[in-house]
Amino acid sequence: MPMPKRKTSKSRRDKRRTHWNLNEVNLEECPRCHEMKLPHRACLECGYYNGKEIISSSEKKDKKK
Repeated sequence: MPMPKRKTSKSRRDKRRTHWNLNEVNLEECPRCHEMKLPHRACLECGYYNGKEIISSSEKKDKKK
């Protein structure tokens, strides 16, 4: 089994790991109820997406319980 010839330095190791970070969640305001929601998703508060009701009020009550 191949083994490394030299120890990888901390600098070299950390350069490789620079992209291992968490990204901030992108939120946008719902145009109907003005709550923050994920983009391209139905609003969990009012149940609307793109001006149409996607989640009915009875389904929303069941999810909250």
